[in-house]
Amino acid sequence: MIQARNLHKYYDQLHVLKGVDLHIQKGEIVSIVGASGAGKTTLLQILGTLDRPNTSASKGEVNPNNEIELRINNENILSMNDKNLSRFRNLNLGFIFQFHQLLPEFTALENVCIPAYIAKKSKKETEEEAIKLLTYLGLSHRINHKPSELSGGEQQRVAVARALINKPAVIFADEPSGNLDTHSAENLHQLFFKLRDEFGQTFVIVTHNEELANMADRKLVMVDGMISDH
Repeated sequence: MIQARNLHKYYDQLHVLKGVDLHIQKGEIVSIVGASGAGKTTLLQILGTLDRPNTSASKGEVNPNNEIELRINNENILSMNDKNLSRFRNLNLGFIFQFHQLLPEFTALENVCIPAYIAKKSKKETEEEAIKLLTYLGLSHRINHKPSELSGGEQQRVAVARALINKPAVIFADEPSGNLDTHSAENLHQLFFKLRDEFGQTFVIVTHNEELANMADRKLVMVDGMISDH
């Protein structure tokens, strides 16, 4: 599902990713752990196409003889222009962040529908799917509530529904339970595995939560910009 090879990332003189190689299978749940500053979020952003790796040797340490590759669902991500990449991201990838990033002026239903509207899906079809997802996530009674009227756990489940609305092949999650109480975090963790089992999605999760990290099919440890064990 995801193949990455020789991923490097610099921010000015700071070498954040130092030649990451990665292969994630379809339907796999993979956790990425490591100390702050190890490069976890940077890697997640590049895998999720929100940022691009350095592809030239101009920085000195990117080896031009080592091919740089990023493929998701057999698509060559590095060959896409910004417009095609945005469309690919919207249709194939879902994102769940520590801070749910729901739009406060919209209801739960409207927030969930936004990625499908961007993909130009019909309003009727989109709302039906959004209601189905919110019901599945135990939020049928909160559909018309705005984020300020929802608990932290409810807001995060709305964000999960939003990530799922376009039936993406891969869900990327960055500290998804970091802002939740213990009970809500446990529920969210169980939900990821339930979603994988029912819908076959691939999950890539950056987390400091050891319980969640150890539940994953595979745990990758990042140390100083590289994966130390996979």
